Amino acid sequence: MTREELRRLIDMIVQEVAAASRRPHAVCACHTVVDDCCPDRLRGVLDAGATRVGLHAVGGAPASVATMIDHTLLKPDASRQNIEDLCREAAQFKFATVCVNPTWVGTCAKLLAGSGVGVCSVVGFPLGATTADVKGYETRRAIFDGAREIDMVINVGALKSGDLHTVERDIEAVTAPCRDCGAISKVIIEAALLTDDEKITACTLAKAAGADYVKTSTGFGPGGATPADVALMRRVVGAEMGVKAAGGIRDLEGLKAMVAAGATRVGASAGVKILQQARGEKPATATSSGY
Repeated sequence: MTREELRRLIDMIVQEVAAASRRPHAVCACHTVVDDCCPDRLRGVLDAGATRVGLHAVGGAPASVATMIDHTLLKPDASRQNIEDLCREAAQFKFATVCVNPTWVGTCAKLLAGSGVGVCSVVGFPLGATTADVKGYETRRAIFDGAREIDMVINVGALKSGDLHTVERDIEAVTAPCRDCGAISKVIIEAALLTDDEKITACTLAKAAGADYVKTSTGFGPGGATPADVALMRRVVGAEMGVKAAGGIRDLEGLKAMVAAGATRVGASAGVKILQQARGEKPATATSSGY
């Protein structure tokens, strides 16, 4: 990044933070979030997002719900049998992807070949504290093994230190090989560790680096997705980028709340339960582990 490019990036962040600070921080009565992030107000601003919100927030077709969910299993003690169960469920219910640790990507790609379900891998997970070149290699290896979507964790420490150049390089190390290979990139900002200003900065950096999505959480941090965070992220990235909510979404009502706030993808281990609730069925005992 040149000095001029860095200056423009800083200007973009300053403008976003200044715009947020000029607005009053009253809490709306309808959703109990900061008034500026109220999903009802957000719907009028987001053209593409508004169509999705209107469809899914009122129930939606189960198939539409399924295609929003990354069926997730990221626990370190996940066994091969757990992964096989995850893939079987994903193929049966037609989820968007399975989201797994890198060691299982090749296995999932083979199990899901021809099913229409993609494989998503995590990079720099869950702390984000590896170097940019390592994240770049992780990305290329996961794509080689069969991943078509990559969820990377930003360098949170660098962000909180104000080292925007390092954070931008960190994200670009993942988004660049994803673009080259036609894979989707998602940037996990671990919102529970950030101030609102830092969330705005992280989303602006992800957008500048050409990411396809911003994502709330790893599911391993101090907190998961909240409607307020999703709404803030949506406002920053606009309608052209995806927003993924992850962490603590355990039922259909939780999914609806995230979609109403602006999410276009949801990461959850409770995907089967959510889809059964959307169908009006009694949820069976989940076979995959928590996220």
